[in-house]
Amino acid sequence: MPPRSEVRRRPRVRLRLSVAGLAASAVLAALVHPAQATGTPPAPDRGLQKQLDDLVRTAGGPPGAIALLRQGDRTSVYRAGVADTRTGRPPRTTDHMRIASVAKAFSGAVALRLVDRQKLDLDDTIGELLPSLPAAWHQVTLRQLLNHTSGLPDFSTAPAFLAILQEDPRHHFDSRRLLDFVADQDLLFPPGSTYAYSNSDNIAVALMAEAVTGQPYERLLAQLVYRPLGLRQTSLPQGYRLPRPYLHGYDVTPPAPPEDISEVIGASGVWASGGIVSTPKDLNAFVRAWAGGRGFLSEGTRSEQRTFIPGAASEPAGPGVNAGGLAIFRYTTRCGTVYGHTGNFPGYTQLAVGTADGRRSLTFSINTQTSKSVKPELLAKVRAVQEDFVCALLRN
Repeated sequence: MPPRSEVRRRPRVRLRLSVAGLAASAVLAALVHPAQATGTPPAPDRGLQKQLDDLVRTAGGPPGAIALLRQGDRTSVYRAGVADTRTGRPPRTTDHMRIASVAKAFSGAVALRLVDRQKLDLDDTIGELLPSLPAAWHQVTLRQLLNHTSGLPDFSTAPAFLAILQEDPRHHFDSRRLLDFVADQDLLFPPGSTYAYSNSDNIAVALMAEAVTGQPYERLLAQLVYRPLGLRQTSLPQGYRLPRPYLHGYDVTPPAPPEDISEVIGASGVWASGGIVSTPKDLNAFVRAWAGGRGFLSEGTRSEQRTFIPGAASEPAGPGVNAGGLAIFRYTTRCGTVYGHTGNFPGYTQLAVGTADGRRSLTFSINTQTSKSVKPELLAKVRAVQEDFVCALLRN
């Protein structure tokens, strides 16, 4: 049982809870994530640093922020504020953090690599692979799950699911039964007719991957993503603990001091839709491959991945104009286009993007939550800063 002081702190977290925002390998690793340069890193951009400093000074803003830019084999790291308000230490590229809905890109990576191996097909249906799910859902395809046009109701908004979290944020769910919370519901619309972001989609994607391989999703992540890309500090936990060291996540509600909520909520209730823990360094390596790294996906599968729905925004929206593909989003900014995913979870907001050739990548992490429903004004400021970092990424 948690200490009483922690229990007293939980009500504010529960009221703000938003789960909806809620990895030949040696050759492949060399292709999709080249070794870091050993020479002198590029000089920092003072304008970017000032924007990050201003962001952490914003009322209600994050206690800390870290952005990692890779341009070819050169890396620039910008950080502001603190990773831990108790010790005052700055954020580091090796700090563990909840990557929230960027985890959906990982489930997409598992699925599309299985497509390349002819274990899955984008036109495979729930009825064919997961016949125990409601008959009303059986015509939904893997493609529709990956681009959020399935119509599956979102389990993370189901009253019964939220009631359990309200009672015990650390409740251990059976991650493979999360769709049971909406199994009595019909589809929200005919499959393929409308875009609607849903956490249920990526749970079904992971279950499909398990069905055709006979292996747990966690093992598939290791085999198909972590090991080929050399991601040594990325995992999908079930509990509420974070590996040390970690970027602490906070609820920031002035005039109260920031409240550490890093380990208030368990990961089993988001699983393949948002439960992955990674580091800025690992996440940056992943998004290079996911956005365009050579050898990670075949040309044909990459083309399918980049079939975009105009106006389909990630949650939260990323910089510029958003469009949605297969577990990837296109962000068209004033300086050019990048591809990736965003995420938000109590205590964290994430952006991970890369260029179409996989040569440039950016991860941008702050340690408080913001979304269209949680601090929308802060989100607008974050998106503006993110766009300036994208411009720096794309600059020759």
